[in-house]
This record gives sequence, C-alpha cells and structure tokens, in this order.
Amino acid sequence: MTGRYAFEGTEPDIDPAAHVSHGATLVGDVAVGAHASVWPGVVLRGDVAPVRVGEHSHIGDNAVLHASTAGDRVMIGHGAVLNDAVVEDGALVGFNTTVNSDVTVGAGSIVASGTTVPEGYDIPPESFVRGVPATVTPLAETTLDPEAIFEAHSSGAYTDLAERHDDLFS
Repeated sequence: MTGRYAFEGTEPDIDPAAHVSHGATLVGDVAVGAHASVWPGVVLRGDVAPVRVGEHSHIGDNAVLHASTAGDRVMIGHGAVLNDAVVEDGALVGFNTTVNSDVTVGAGSIVASGTTVPEGYDIPPESFVRGVPATVTPLAETTLDPEAIFEAHSSGAYTDLAERHDDLFS
C-alpha cells in the first residue's frame, strides 16, 4: 500500500468500498468515503487541516486537495487544485480549475474547466462559475441543465469504471 503516509501519528482512513489508486498519494488526516474514487496522480494532503472526500465523490487524475473537503456526490476534474477549500454536496469542479483558500463552492454548483476562484470567494448553491478570475451566475439564469451534466459525469458511471480497473485500485 505505497502512497499512504502518516503525519504526526494520523493515517489516512479509506472506506473499504472506496476505490483509491495505487498511484495516488494520501498523507495524514485524510478520509475517503464509501463508493468514492481517487484516481492516479491525485494528492490528498491532510497535514495543516483534514482532507475529506465524501461518499460517491470522484477525484480525477492529478488533482490536488490540500486541507480541503469534497462533500458527497462531488466531481473534481483532472488537474484541479483545491487549497483550504470546501466543495459542498453535488458540485462539479472542472478540469484544471484552481480553488484558492477560504473558498466554499455551494451545493449543486458547476465550476467550469480552467476557472480560477480567488481567495475568500463565497459561491452560492446552484451557481455556474467560470473565468479567470471567476464570475458567478445563478444556474437558473443559464441554459445549463445541471442534472444532464451530472448524469453525463455521474457518480455511478465513475464507480462502475473504477470497478473495471482491477489492478489500478486497492
């Protein structure tokens, strides 16, 4: 089980029903919930504060979560970086997005790929966030269908994919 390290006596806690890649690095106070998946190259570092990955959440390849929380049924895209941030239930953070310190991404929100969310931003639930720096628009004022987007990237599909990778996950 390489890639899992204690920090000051605290070791990562992984639910037996979670899928954590052998190629991921988990350090310290990290918890991964049931049916979550943590893909290759991911770094979850819980040293200065805990890292939490909720049930049915998926952390894409090469994402970094430091002192951050991803609630239940959250999708974090490949290459995303979260530092001291909270992503509430049912939110999606796109590929190569940066979510800076003291940011909360509200439940059911969508953060577009490549977005940079400045420090201290408060993103209300059910928002669409995009740009550098980020701008926030209520989902109701867009043509986006959040259910269709989540269905296209559904937790169930990612869980099924993780289960098909016999040698990638422990």
